[in-house]
Amino acid sequence: MVIVDTEALDWEETDRGETRFRRKQPAAVAQERRGDGQDDPDIGCSLYELPPGSKSWPYHYHEGNAEAMYVLSGEGQVRIDGDVHRIEEGAYVHVPPGEAGAHRVINDSEEPLRYLAVSTMREPDVTVYPDSGKIGVFGGSPPGGREERTVSGYYRRDDDVSYWEGEEGT
Repeated sequence: MVIVDTEALDWEETDRGETRFRRKQPAAVAQERRGDGQDDPDIGCSLYELPPGSKSWPYHYHEGNAEAMYVLSGEGQVRIDGDVHRIEEGAYVHVPPGEAGAHRVINDSEEPLRYLAVSTMREPDVTVYPDSGKIGVFGGSPPGGREERTVSGYYRRDDDVSYWEGEEGT
C-alpha cells in the first residue's frame, strides 16, 4: 500500500487556448513509489483545477476506457454525448467508454472548479475527438499513463489507407 499526499505534489499546468487547467496525478505517483515492477493498470486518478473561463481536454471519448468525475469544489458544466449539464460540488459524473461517453468539462463560473477524475487504465486505447475529426492511438501505456509508449500518435479520422501495399489509399 502507498499513501500519496496530494498537497505535497506539484501541479502540472496545461495552457493551450481555451484548454487551461492544473493537474496532479496521485495514482501515477503511487505506482512509481510502489517500485515493485508490478504493472498496475486498473485505476488512474487525477486531481484537476480549472480556472474561471477555461475548459478541460478537448471534447473526446475513449474506446477502451471508462472515466468518472467527482466535483470537489466550484461549479461549471460538463458536455456529455453532445448535451450540456450543470455540475457543482458533490456531483458525480459517470463517463462510459464509446461515443456515448464523449465529454469535456467547462468552468463558466467566477471561481476555480476542482474535481477528481478516475479512470480505467487499459491499453491499447483509441481516443476519438469528434469536434476536430481526429483520433489518438496509445499502446504500451494508456492515456494518462507515465510509462513509455510503444506506439502513439494523433491522426485525422478520415485518413484511411488500404491494408495492402500498392492499392489505392496506401
